[in-house]
Amino acid sequence: MTVSIYPWRANNGFELTVDGENFFPKVLDAIAQAQTSIDIEMYLVETGQATAILIQALSAAVGRGVRVRCLLDDIGSREFVAQEREQLRDGGIELRIYNPLRLMRGLWNFHRDHRKILIFDNHLAMTGGFGLSDEFCLPDEHGQTLWHDQMLAVTGLAVVDWLALFEHQWKQTDGPRPGRPLPSLRRIRPPPAPDGKHGWARVTHMDSRYSNDILHGLLVQIRAAEKHVWLATPYFLPAWRIRRALQGAARRGVDVRLLLCGQIMDHPPVRYAGQRYYSRLLKAGIRIFEYQPRFLHLKSALVDDWTSLGSCNFDHWSLHWNLEANQHGIDVGLADSVRETFEKDFSASHEWTLEAWRRLPRWHRLKIRMWGQINRWVTMWFHIKR
Repeated sequence: MTVSIYPWRANNGFELTVDGENFFPKVLDAIAQAQTSIDIEMYLVETGQATAILIQALSAAVGRGVRVRCLLDDIGSREFVAQEREQLRDGGIELRIYNPLRLMRGLWNFHRDHRKILIFDNHLAMTGGFGLSDEFCLPDEHGQTLWHDQMLAVTGLAVVDWLALFEHQWKQTDGPRPGRPLPSLRRIRPPPAPDGKHGWARVTHMDSRYSNDILHGLLVQIRAAEKHVWLATPYFLPAWRIRRALQGAARRGVDVRLLLCGQIMDHPPVRYAGQRYYSRLLKAGIRIFEYQPRFLHLKSALVDDWTSLGSCNFDHWSLHWNLEANQHGIDVGLADSVRETFEKDFSASHEWTLEAWRRLPRWHRLKIRMWGQINRWVTMWFHIKR
């Protein structure tokens, strides 16, 4: 059974909320307001205060007759202890685990469900970079979460497709299965920008065995960009097609900017490996910003008035191993909200110039060379083994 390619849907509403101290209360409120169903597909779930709060809210929803289903990734939920899993089941919550680790499955154990999808009453969908942990959800003494992230709430016809995508994966929790590649995506073209309050939306997804829907949508937009291409991602190890498209847009005079992690991140070697691309990108006229205050976990793209937000990091791992899902949108209000978020984050970032990059200390260059080479070897090995 192969999942569908979803069309553009009209008459959708969007609300973008930045950082867990703001979006986690909205998640809890949506749970409290749900009347019939709550469906959650999540990668990262860890034991902690935020998880305990969510479990209590979901159990209360079951108590008033709501059907609650949770699909969690086996690797991402490793720190979600067995006692809490049983607490979910004992509370009447249906729990399934995607692709449980098995020795005999070999490299297929690397195939993970990295999506972040929440659906309430088949009416409201949320997606973004959200993970269920205290770092994502609960503010520190300064009133901020340790991870800088966002969630997009969607209402309208697109929610039907989010539900269909969830239902498909709910039935296929055992991991990768044989299937047919999806049809060509070339006929999926963005519609004209709407004039009214609500905008167009298309649910996009990625499963490298059959579909590169998210990547294709981004490349189409970058190649057609006229004003700006702004991309935020925490793990900058982009495919060559993305790098080439970004460089081509910059050489056409498009304002191309990358918002990436600074020194605060969970996997520093990934930052060094990705920095090997900086010199060539800067020479092409691309502006590179490294966010300083916290760990930047945003996954956003703004190309003129087109937006993409969701779970996809646009790195080698996401593109070759993960299940991902993004919301593509054409909506003036949503584009303005995304633009404001980018501009605020640019002002809190260090911008690299080509002159400054050429003065990089030798020890830093050695780290780039070492981790970049390791990344090349790993990537080549994965390609050979697939």
